Order: sequence, then structure tokens, then C-alpha cells
Amino acid sequence: MTTARPIKNRVTEMTGTDYPIIQAPMGWIARAQLASAVSNAGGMGVIETASGEFDNIRNEVAKMRDLTDKPFGMNVALSYVKGTNVVDFVIKQGIKFVTTSSGSPSVCTQAFQEAGIKVFHVVPTLDMALKAIDCGVDGLVVEGGEGGGFKNPSPVSTMVLLPLIRSRTDLPIIAAGGMCDGLSMAGAFAMGAEGVQMGTRMLSSSDSPVHDNWKQSIVAAKETDTVFLNQQSRPALRALRTQRTEMLEPLGAFNAMEHLAGIPELYFGGEMEAAIPLSGQVVGRIDEIKSAADIVHSTVNEFYEAVNRLATRYTD
Repeated sequence: MTTARPIKNRVTEMTGTDYPIIQAPMGWIARAQLASAVSNAGGMGVIETASGEFDNIRNEVAKMRDLTDKPFGMNVALSYVKGTNVVDFVIKQGIKFVTTSSGSPSVCTQAFQEAGIKVFHVVPTLDMALKAIDCGVDGLVVEGGEGGGFKNPSPVSTMVLLPLIRSRTDLPIIAAGGMCDGLSMAGAFAMGAEGVQMGTRMLSSSDSPVHDNWKQSIVAAKETDTVFLNQQSRPALRALRTQRTEMLEPLGAFNAMEHLAGIPELYFGGEMEAAIPLSGQVVGRIDEIKSAADIVHSTVNEFYEAVNRLATRYTD
């Protein structure tokens, strides 16, 4: 692995990282084992709160302090932590970067900023981006519908959404959905992003805590091997194609939480039919399991190569 030259822009200035590569805050997965590997590689490791397991999450943050001296952040999935003191909880962890999602950032942006924390809100539509901007967020994570996990019921691809939102704001943008390497990163930067967030790519890394069965299923998957579920309800979901998800695909609405009850057996036991394996369409572009450090550095090196190649070919 060749260490990549750092990238200097607003995202790396705000995060304190060498590279504007953010690890997605996947519930139960985005914990110290994976997040520390991303941070140590120069990216931004992120600890999740969507699981609601605050005692475990507090322990994971403590582990991060032992595993890395590099910056890391946290995510607040607002709809899934209602009725908790999650804002105070996150502030007490002493971090400087937060992504918020699944709700209005109006309930926490000011409090986080007063604590010296930069706030990027995840948005799947232009309307939601404009509302987040009105709330005073520091930046946006623009998430295309090809990404895995919980989605807006009316998905819009990154190729459409990213330049659309860029045309309406000058805030720094992190692109999510379809991001897995330097080519996708260069494309995102061409459309106005200053960073990328990777979920499925990091989920399938050797540093990810999920069972190897899931990782190998991603490596074996084609670009058509995800399904978009629960589109007539909330949350909509993008997931890997399995017997369970193929059965659910024709159903316009169902109780998603019932089908996520077997998460421990799927995530860590490798029972692929135990729950819904949330994954993005980018599974079709992932053909090997690599370390988080390899992913970060190869992405940045390939990004520089792509940008230089375009500059050489299309400029005088």
C-alpha cells in the first residue's frame, strides 16, 4: 500500500483528517474496531448511535481513545433516539465532528455548535437540504438512493442529487451513495463534493466486525443484486438480494423492524436469512476484501490519478 498525499479542503479542515473520506455510521457496525482503522488511515471514523445501546457506545468511544489518537466523529440518527439525552451524551464524548440524520437537525445543531462540534446533516432530497441549511448546519452529506441502508421512499441517484444541491448552496458537501474508490470520488468532486462517505465498501473491509459470509456475499454480488424495499412506508431500505428480501420486495409496505430483529445473527453470526442485509448497489463494484487503510489510500491515489488524467487530456 502506498501512502497517499493529503487533500486540503474545507472538509479536511473541519474534520482534522488527512483525507475527506468518511466511514458511514452503520448501526452496530460503526464501532471502534472499524472506526479506529479508518481514522488511523487518515479518514474519519464514525461511531454510530442508531442502535440506541448507549452504554456499549460509551465503551466504544473509550476504546477509540485507546486505538487511535486521530480525529473521529459520531452520528446521531434523530428518529431512532427520540426521548433520549443523545445530544448531551455525544457532547460529553469530546468529539469535534457529528453527522445527523433521520430527522430535523433543528433540535441539536445549535447545541453541538456551541460545544465546538461541526454538524453535517444527511439529506436525500433538495427540499431536505434547504431545510437543513436553514437550520444552520456546517455542511451536508448528500446521499443518493443507490446507497445501502435506510432510504427516502422516493430515491434520487447521486448523479442527479449532488449537482442539484450544489447549485443551491456553497456549503461543503460529502457525497454518499455509490462511493467506493477514486473514480467515484473524482466523479463526486467534479459535481461539487469535497468529501465522500463509504458504507458498503467499509462494511466489506477486513476491519469490519461483520461475519465473513456477508462480506463474501458482497464480493460475489452483481450490480443488480440489491433490492429496494418498503417503498410505500418508512423507512424504505436498500438491501442485498436474499431469499428474505426477494420475498419482501413485492410488498409495498411492511414492518421493517420485525425483519431487523435478527441483526445479531446476521451481522455477527453470518446467518444471511436472519434479517435484512442492508447494502448499496456498489456491491457490483466490490470484488475483493481490503483493509480500511488500503481502501482509504488506494482511493485517494486513484482520485489523484483520475484528476491528473482528465487534466492532461482535456486542458491545454
